Amino acid sequence: MIVVTGATGALNGATVDHLLDRVPVADIAVVARDVARAQRFADRGVAVRYGDYADPASLPAAFEGADRLLLVSSSDPGADAVSLHRTAIDAAVAAGVGRILYTSHQNARPDTPFKPGRDHAATELLLAESGVAWTALRNGFYLHSLGLLAGPWRETGVIAVPGDGPVSWTAREDSAEAAAVILASGVAHDGPVTITATAAPTFEELAVIASEATGRTVKVEIMDEEDWLAAQVAGGTPEFMARFLLGFYQAARRGDFAGVDPLLGTLLGREPRTAGESLS
Repeated sequence: MIVVTGATGALNGATVDHLLDRVPVADIAVVARDVARAQRFADRGVAVRYGDYADPASLPAAFEGADRLLLVSSSDPGADAVSLHRTAIDAAVAAGVGRILYTSHQNARPDTPFKPGRDHAATELLLAESGVAWTALRNGFYLHSLGLLAGPWRETGVIAVPGDGPVSWTAREDSAEAAAVILASGVAHDGPVTITATAAPTFEELAVIASEATGRTVKVEIMDEEDWLAAQVAGGTPEFMARFLLGFYQAARRGDFAGVDPLLGTLLGREPRTAGESLS
């Protein structure tokens, strides 16, 4: 039995869609905090279970019978993600889960300026100490967020950022499909595995691609961090979120997102999507 948490979200929801093309529906169960939002899976015959990391009592039944459990990481920047993940891992151990697969990130380091990377590193340590077989899917930085992190360059012609560095922008859709391939294959990938696109362009390199794609000149402006923060807050971004995002640029500048790996293409049987494709 494959049990997938966070099935109403974009990432693991897409993983379930791909699983349904690969394994019998009776071998899949999904876990959601709001089971009504998982109705589309129920309509296809998938078992839908209630489960919430913040409700420990809900998790034993949610994880029951799981040979492979896909744990989605918390997406709430204000939450104590590590505590929530600890609760889920403890419940998986108690339920006798065969293997935990966790949606991690390529910058899972305890010293990264990007907070989710620190949370992922702490969670991977919990997995390593759990005694259960585990896989950390270290997905590349999701490509759909490039639109936010590059700013309104289509209107201004300028990518104004507080730091630049290589980032292996990776399509969330590709990461979801890769997770399904791993889950369905039953082939063990022990510990951290890197799931990224094949290139890690800088904003400077993306500006060249954007210029060629749009027929206009797109430039990069590296702003002072405090000036960038002030501009974000003036534009309506809460200061907490602006500082949260700043950690991305700081981490990129020091190379935390530079790693690439051919595994994603091997799992997909095709070339992964590229950042350049999103700039036309």
